[in-house]
Amino acid sequence: MNNDLTVGSPQRVLWRFCLPLFASIIFQQLYNIADSLVAGKFVGEAALAAVGNSYEITLIFIAFAFGCNIGCSVVVSQLFGAKDYRQLRTAVYTAWIASGLLTVVLTTLGLALCGPLLRLIRTPQEIFSDSALYLRIYIGGLVFLIFYNIATGIFSALGDSRTPFLFLAASSVSNIFVDILFVTAFKMGVAGVAWATFLCQGVSCVLAIIAVLRRLSALPDAGKVPLFSVPLLRRITVIAVPSILQQSFISVGNIVIQATVNGFGSSVIAGYSAAVKLNNMVVTSFTTLGNGISNYTAQNIGAARYSRVRQGFWAGLRMVWVICVPLMAIYLIWAGQLVGFFMDEGSARAITTGTLFLRVLAPFYPVVSAKLVSDGILRGAGAMGPFMAATFTDLLLRVVLALVFASAFGETGIWFAWPVGWLASTAMSVVFYRHGSWHTTPDKAIDLVEEITELEPLE
Repeated sequence: MNNDLTVGSPQRVLWRFCLPLFASIIFQQLYNIADSLVAGKFVGEAALAAVGNSYEITLIFIAFAFGCNIGCSVVVSQLFGAKDYRQLRTAVYTAWIASGLLTVVLTTLGLALCGPLLRLIRTPQEIFSDSALYLRIYIGGLVFLIFYNIATGIFSALGDSRTPFLFLAASSVSNIFVDILFVTAFKMGVAGVAWATFLCQGVSCVLAIIAVLRRLSALPDAGKVPLFSVPLLRRITVIAVPSILQQSFISVGNIVIQATVNGFGSSVIAGYSAAVKLNNMVVTSFTTLGNGISNYTAQNIGAARYSRVRQGFWAGLRMVWVICVPLMAIYLIWAGQLVGFFMDEGSARAITTGTLFLRVLAPFYPVVSAKLVSDGILRGAGAMGPFMAATFTDLLLRVVLALVFASAFGETGIWFAWPVGWLASTAMSVVFYRHGSWHTTPDKAIDLVEEITELEPLE
């Protein structure tokens, strides 16, 4: 079901739209968490380290999938808000064609550079072969990753966050059972973990594309539409490329940090691998809520309803903090138990490493969540310059400080680089939001009458 995000209380609209997105990303993170959990519990600490080591490289490819998702989603949201269904269909087809070509290039390069990338991050010899095996199978499934992300972006652009949630829930739960089946019954080791993800993502991708085609056919008829448009590709690219660069540079920064962590041995790698996935589950959840705010912003800007953008900022901030506080408390109180869930009792140093990592970062979740709300509005409005500036500040500080602190304080010093980067980039994102054109541009005259009680107060 398509939903118009330009009407109704921003608070209610965002909660109704973003909660399924939040649940979806939890299930999405279960893919990687399940891989690490099954590898650590049923294969061993070295297998957990191998999967976690490869994970930082997979984030580069996830960056491209995320960029394709957000580029298509923002443009389709704006066209949906403007009720331009003809160009909306063309934008979807254009995104698919361009992403297909991108997938061929990424898969070819990824398979060719798999070994050099692992050597670049100083992968210990005892986990090198398993890391390479997991990574090659993962890269083979990039077509599913990218096209699935585009499909979920289209659903979000049409105001439907429920359908991708259902796909992800079914796929992620299946992935856990297939992981366990391949590893315990078929004794496939790390390869079984990778093939389980490959198969489950493939099925969910095909089903999601079929659902998108059915959804497009239900839109008002616009006659025969072009399958490709250079101007629309340019619009998508303007949003997608900065998002790809943002996520890619973050991934490169994480790889530098991973290389630093790798210098402290397999136990520290295993503890970091478990904790960073728990941390990423929270931060990626906030990022996904920010993506929902991007769709909300894009639809309202497409409909020239700028006051709702301002209302959406405060509604979004309240929403992420309501979700953030309980998660912060859970990580502070039960960090050791959560990290220990990934490994056996003999991994004392690994558990200590992961526990400290989470307890250093968790108190700053309200800060980074505020940044991601502001980023969502900047991205939805197409203000990619300010968005990139804040992101790169976070990345640069985090990488430089991780290297400096590691030399001075060992692996413990690395964890303190995150809060400094978050604080600086959050301040920048909020300032950029405050100076956006939505604070000065009046709404377009509309024929729609809304009840006073449905409106949220302005700033």
